[in-house]
Amino acid sequence: MARSKDVLTTGEVAKICKVAPRTVTKWFDSGQLRGYKIPGSKDRRIPISQLLRFMKNNNMPLEGMIHFTKTRVLIVDDEADITDTLRDLLNRETNYEASVATSGFEAGIAAEHIKPHVILLDIHLGEISGREVCKTVRTNPDLQMTKVIAMSGQLSDADAAALLHQGFDGYLKKPFHIQQVIQTIEDAVALVY
Repeated sequence: MARSKDVLTTGEVAKICKVAPRTVTKWFDSGQLRGYKIPGSKDRRIPISQLLRFMKNNNMPLEGMIHFTKTRVLIVDDEADITDTLRDLLNRETNYEASVATSGFEAGIAAEHIKPHVILLDIHLGEISGREVCKTVRTNPDLQMTKVIAMSGQLSDADAAALLHQGFDGYLKKPFHIQQVIQTIEDAVALVY
């Protein structure tokens, strides 16, 4: 099943899981399978990341899921050496599609264009706070499923915990290793490669 979609209908999920559409609806309504309803409709949509999490938690075979879209990662940091190195490593070492923005303004334009699954966001950007960028992402309906990971070299444990209450889905303390970055991204989107 070759697709380049991030969100599936209950019928598509039923085909992947080899069950009746009504079974998928029951999983959704019971909260086992997360997603959202189309406003003004009874139609349900399930993000691929949530389907993968559900299938993994229920020991269901993941055959055929590899053909879905690559995880898109937007790296936002005003230090070009960090963004370039991180982008190159993620593109080379993973199945991610990594892009770069060097300012909050660029991040907004890039996020609208590429619709990232994950944003790795330095919270100490020059002209605009990473916290403000996160708030903007959270209020954009097209980015409701985007996970935002804070990055900082000046992050205490208390600061890190506070970020989780401010809309961030996780955090990375600089300096970090590429494996920490990959694990944080995978934890955020619950994808298994």
